[in-house]
Amino acid sequence: MIKKQILSYTVFLVSLCLAGCFYRPNAQRSSLVTPTESNLIVVGYAQVGAESDWRVANTQSFKSTFTEENGFELIFIDAQQKPENQIKALRNFIQQEVDYIVLAPIVESGWDSVLKEVKEAGIPLILSDRMVNVEDDSLYVSWVGGNFVKEGEDSVEWLHNYLKEIGRDKEIINIVEMQGTLGSTAEIGRTEGIEKKIAEYPNFRLLEKQTGDFVQSMGQEVMEGFLKKYDDIDVLIAQNDNMAFGAIDAIEAAGLVPGKDIIIISIDAVKAALEEIVAGRINASIECNPLHGPRVAEIIRKLEAGEPVEKKIYVNEEIFDIKNAAERLPTREY
Repeated sequence: MIKKQILSYTVFLVSLCLAGCFYRPNAQRSSLVTPTESNLIVVGYAQVGAESDWRVANTQSFKSTFTEENGFELIFIDAQQKPENQIKALRNFIQQEVDYIVLAPIVESGWDSVLKEVKEAGIPLILSDRMVNVEDDSLYVSWVGGNFVKEGEDSVEWLHNYLKEIGRDKEIINIVEMQGTLGSTAEIGRTEGIEKKIAEYPNFRLLEKQTGDFVQSMGQEVMEGFLKKYDDIDVLIAQNDNMAFGAIDAIEAAGLVPGKDIIIISIDAVKAALEEIVAGRINASIECNPLHGPRVAEIIRKLEAGEPVEKKIYVNEEIFDIKNAAERLPTREY
């Protein structure tokens, strides 16, 4: 539990007077910290940002889980897609003596030093969504996320099966790939899975890949570039839904029909993507489940009870296309 402090009345008054001097933009606390002893488990969460619908749903999952009613106090930091902001956040969490730290690392590299500081402070670190590339994996307790390599593989395998269904499996198929933030775990895994599977089919040709940084506006910009460069694109594989949404705008602006003239496969399967599948503008979306809050809370509960936890925990994920999207839309949580 949070480390106990006994403060004098004078110190308490001084701290109240000074509190306004230490306001930090983009930092939110789920409850007011009091100088009295508390049984709440204090969790510091350094989030990537709010670059996509998936990320917004992921944040909401944590905020709705780590509440006072559930026995937690959440200190939330939006890093605005800057790794340096996450590093600062972790060091602030150490100074605040939180009980647990949750990190969704923007990129994989550059974490050894600050994570050693976290470990030396005796604060268990849990990774959410993305992974870190560190020499010592004891610097984090557990990781919760999607199987990104499999998501990439599933996107190409779905394409293969779909082409068989529509009688195009013998044709030469020209593919463009829209990557996420380069160096992020999701991008690395999905790129690996996509390209590994493409290589298995001799009639699949990867024309080009470019990063759209998981952002809708960049997805539109990258697709505009693809369309100017190639007049024979058969398939777009976008590593998240928001880039696919941007690509749809570019395809329609070019006078083409998304989902027909160009087959579109995206990853994440947020509710808006399922709506696009029903509308026929996206052909399939591979799920990456963002609801990590309850899973991370379960890990913390086990650690509090002195129970062992798994080093890697994969979330359950599905594939959505015209066969099941409409049925699942009414109950879709994100």
